[in-house]
Parts: sequence; C-alpha cells; structure tokens
Amino acid sequence: MVYTVLEMTQNVQEKTQQKKLYIKTWGCQMNVYDSSRMADILRPLGYAQVDVPEDADMMILNTCHIREKATDKVFSEIGRLKEHKKAKEAKGGQMLMAVAGCVAQAEGDFILQRAPVIDMVFGPQTYHELPEMVLKANGNERVVNTEFPTISKFDNFPEQQNQGAAAFLSIQEGCDKFCTFCVVPYTRGAEYSRPVDKIVEEARQLVDQGAKEITLLGQNVNAYHGENTDGKVWGLGRLIEAVAEVKGVEQIRYTTSHPRDVDDELIAAHRDVEKLAPFLHLPVQSGSDKILKAMNRKHTSDRYREIIADMRKARSDIVFSSDFIVGFPGETDQDHEDTIQLIRDVVFASAYSFKYSARPGTPAANMSNLVRPDVASARLAELQDLITEQYFDFNKSSVGKTMRVLFERTGKKEGQLQGRTPFYQAINVPANERLLGEFVDVKVTSATANALVGEVVTI
Repeated sequence: MVYTVLEMTQNVQEKTQQKKLYIKTWGCQMNVYDSSRMADILRPLGYAQVDVPEDADMMILNTCHIREKATDKVFSEIGRLKEHKKAKEAKGGQMLMAVAGCVAQAEGDFILQRAPVIDMVFGPQTYHELPEMVLKANGNERVVNTEFPTISKFDNFPEQQNQGAAAFLSIQEGCDKFCTFCVVPYTRGAEYSRPVDKIVEEARQLVDQGAKEITLLGQNVNAYHGENTDGKVWGLGRLIEAVAEVKGVEQIRYTTSHPRDVDDELIAAHRDVEKLAPFLHLPVQSGSDKILKAMNRKHTSDRYREIIADMRKARSDIVFSSDFIVGFPGETDQDHEDTIQLIRDVVFASAYSFKYSARPGTPAANMSNLVRPDVASARLAELQDLITEQYFDFNKSSVGKTMRVLFERTGKKEGQLQGRTPFYQAINVPANERLLGEFVDVKVTSATANALVGEVVTI
C-alpha cells in the first residue's frame, strides 16, 4: 500500500514528538529546491530541519552526480556522519540515514551493499513517497526506491513553507537531450513540465509567504511545454508572462537553459516583460563545432552567437553567463582556441568552467583520444583568466550606477546586508536590517572580480 503525505500525517500526527532532520545538499539549484520540499513533506511527520547532524533523528544526503568522483564523496560523507548514528543508537535512540538524489538514482543497490549503515536510498522522482519509506525504515526494512513513477511527484507535494523574499519554483524536470558527457537523462528521467495553473497557483502562494523574486527552475527550463487549462501547450515565454501578472511578483529569473530551446517567444519575453531580469545563464560548453558535435549538443557555435545577438536586440542591457567543459576527449589546441574566441566574441558577466571528467555510463566515458591532464589544466587556466578579466571589467563598469537590489540575507560584517543586482552580481551594502527582504535602490561604489559594494540611495 502506498501512503500519501496526507494519509501518513493523519496516521502519525497525534503521536509524533518533535524530531530533528538534517539534510546535506550537493549540486544544482534543483537539488536545493528538492531538499526544501523533502523538509516540507517530513514536517507533518514531526521532523524539524536543523543545521547540524549531531543527535538528528534523520539524516539525508541529497547528492549530485555531475562532478568528478561524486560517488566517492558520498561514501566519504557517510563515513564521517555514521559516527553520529552510532552515538545516537548507543544512547538507545534511532537515527535514519538516507541517500537521495542523482547518485542514489544511479548507484542505489551499490550504496546499500557498500554502506550497511544506510537505511534508505531513493531517487529524485520519489520524494513524494517519503512517508511510506520512513514507515518501512522505522520498521527495520532497508529501502531502495529508484523508480520513475507514472504519477508526478509534484502532484503529491504539500504546500511550500516560507522561502523568503527570493523563492524558487520548479516548473520542469528531466532531460531528453542526451549530451554525451551528462548523466541527467539517466538520473532525472525524461522531460516533464508541470501544468500552467499549478505553477501560477504556487507563485501566488510564494508571494503570500513574502516572496518578491521568483526563480523558475528546470534541468532544461526553456524546454518547458506545460498544458494550460484550455488544453493548449505553453512555452516558457508565455509562462513568464503569466507569472509576471501575479500580484506581488516584482522580479523573475529562470535557470538552466539550453541553446536548442531558445525560441522567438522567449526572446520576446525578454523584450516585453519588464519584471524579467536582464540576465541569462545559457551553457554552451565549447566554442568548437567539432567538440559540440561530439558532445551531441545539436547546436553550433555560430547558432549560439546568433541567440546572443537576438537577445541583445530584444534587450540591450542583458548579460550572459555560461558553462564550459575544457579537455573533452578529442579536443585539440584549435578546438580550445575556438572556445577562447567565442568567449571574446560574446563577453560574459560570469561563467562556470571545469576540466572534463568521465561520468560512468555516459557515451563520452568510452571515448578515446583523451586530453592529457596537464594540457587540460593549462587550457582551463587560460579560459578562467579570460572569463575573470571579463566579469571584473563588467563589475567595474557598474561603479557609479544605481540598481534595484533585493536584500536576501545579512552580511558577514555587522550592519551589512547582501543581495544581487538585476544582473545577478553579488553586492554588499551597509544597511539597516529592517530592509531585509526588500527591493532597495543601491548605488554601486566599488567592485572586485567577485562582488560589488554599494550604498543605499536615500531621497
């Protein structure tokens, strides 16, 4: 029998005492969102999230399979945290340990075999079944749940708890692109888009809880193809317009996009929707058409340049961020130079760049003609130096400008608040804590390569 969150709540709510839930999260913003939703699901069962693992009643490791040696890092963390479980059990208590996320999806049975201390292993599509899994684990049954259910997990989530002024809203999950280096299609499953009305209703709920900025999330967020109540399928551009119409939404962002799914409707949204931030994270991975083909990206470097040009025509102040993989199998000096030239042509406000590392089970893991590690390191250093120069120049160009900043948190220094500009630059500002969670006009006074410093504009 499968128990829903509501049924489990009704069964146990009267019996539960406050329990401590510790979640450690690796990886993308989608994983951060998933961790918050797991906490929402477990809250009616008596679990309150804590920041430290000591004396927790449940520990969840929400994992990412993208980076190098991801599985090894998970086992290392299990080895470190299991001491807390032993200490709890020595006092006569119980602590459930779980591995969730993409490593769990890919390595579920292996994790249980290698780590007897783990009670539950479950993939990203099964979080809504947590109440049933907890019930089994509390009955000393070890659980592996790495299925791809036919019912969307989103249909079974409880209402979100308050995320604050800057909130995340998942609209799309999974990937059908099958880039040769990437495990996401195997760990997150096929592309799925939530219905329009569900997303708009959740946006309203987030605003009611105090959200002013909403970031729309998806593995390929601009592949969104959700159905509206009239049966018509909407793309991301139309959805952005609908979210912008929600009273109380003051700024919209979205991540992460794929060049193949940038369409005219989305470009028009950047032109027409004032609330859409002038910032786009659009991973390209390489500037070499040969390497892009080997990666199965299904776009060319010139197509990427065309998208950038079209976006700038639509909104002249828009800035771009990207992802780069250096040292992909078969990459030559000329391929690397093609990437460097693309960076020079586009000019980025920020970027994430990494040396290629094989992900087991992906087509690229079986490719030959590998790039020597020292060569890949040198290429990465050259690329990162250029990117750093570009975004330092961009930050310096911001000095003297006044921008609307959402203060999201207190700063490291006393009397300081932190936020982000519309262009996603981090900024630190001496400001009264009463402005936390508010949009405020800030004049940029100085810049480093990593962040800006500003002052509140007073009238």
